[in-house]
Amino acid sequence: MVSTNYAPEHAGIGPYATQIAEHWAAGGDEVHVLAGMPHYPAWRVDPAYAGVWRTEEERAGVRVHRRRHTVPPRQTAVRRALFEASVLGHGLYAPPAMGRPDAVVAQLPSLAGGILGARLARRHRVPYVPVVQDLMGAAARQSGIRGGGRVAAAAGAAESYALRRATLVGVIHETFVPKVAALGVPEERIRLVPNWSHVRSPSRPREEMRARLGWREGRTVLLHSGNMGLKQGLDVLVEAARLDPEVQVVLMGDGNQRAQLRELAGNLPNLHFAPPADDADFPDVLAAADVLVVTQRASVLDMSIPSKLTSYFAAGRPVLASVAAAGGTAAEVERSGAGVVVAPEDPRALLDAVRALADDPDRADALGARGPVYVRDHLSRDAGLARIDALLAEALGEQPRRADAGGPGAGEDEGAKAK
Repeated sequence: MVSTNYAPEHAGIGPYATQIAEHWAAGGDEVHVLAGMPHYPAWRVDPAYAGVWRTEEERAGVRVHRRRHTVPPRQTAVRRALFEASVLGHGLYAPPAMGRPDAVVAQLPSLAGGILGARLARRHRVPYVPVVQDLMGAAARQSGIRGGGRVAAAAGAAESYALRRATLVGVIHETFVPKVAALGVPEERIRLVPNWSHVRSPSRPREEMRARLGWREGRTVLLHSGNMGLKQGLDVLVEAARLDPEVQVVLMGDGNQRAQLRELAGNLPNLHFAPPADDADFPDVLAAADVLVVTQRASVLDMSIPSKLTSYFAAGRPVLASVAAAGGTAAEVERSGAGVVVAPEDPRALLDAVRALADDPDRADALGARGPVYVRDHLSRDAGLARIDALLAEALGEQPRRADAGGPGAGEDEGAKAK
């Protein structure tokens, strides 16, 4: 597997790459991962890896080959390009020392990871299977990154290079299919492999966790968890906090926009920045909030589906999506039945929705209760890993599947042989 993000990263695609690789290793396969240095979502290298140029380590039976790369603390198109170039250059210069694999799987959005995966598979003449978590060409156009419009075509060309060479392409949401097909991949080679909920269910009483967090009884707590980047457009939450002092807004996590958001917030007493929760506490922190919010810039339509949604649904609290109605995130929230969608970049619309949920706790509880049901029926870890197994099995020619057979719950009894 080629995945720039990997454990100990606990947000974004790192947990998915890790769980896939460890799942294969637990099944008796020899699994190697070409990864970067842990840096996400803080966009700072983990202190345990400071100064490390390259290293090889074993984690839960997986052999992880790490290569150093640049880590831009603030995102611009040029800095992102340097990040990708350093991942690609070091990966090409020092590929993993290992025998011939049976297949190569790559986790995108890393353009460099996709190209490295394609070249490794070509060198060894084995199937190549990228899984598209984000679309970088679309991201360059839609996320608001400085200079993104100028590099969108180049990013799209790199994506096209990586994806057209694939045996099969996995995508995490059906809204990605037209974009991937437009990059030159025949639709009959595209499979749907949705992400799953990788966190446990909450286990502690909400009142206990709220008291521990210092969240006052009777005050509505609006929680955003995860990356604080440009595409999230989190300034809408800062403005919402400014407009309604009675709503407690909590931004939990890290990212390259955190410092800018702090500056924008000034001394707002009802806006709190919290570090990422420990894995053991994370589900209970989510469940302690009144409303879980996901935000995106209005321009974000089809470049990504936030990985936080699977955790939000598992927490059993209503989800408020301040996102474009035509995008994949809105479609996923509406399909779950676990939340409401409002116009993006509109703090007053967001606050109206928060107040409506606060004024109708029965409705809020009913929406929240649908999330765990959606996870159970469509986003379980076993079903998600089985879909990945089935994708790889088909690429290896072990069990051909129909193009539409990759939906939720499919492939539970299918397995893969070697990676």
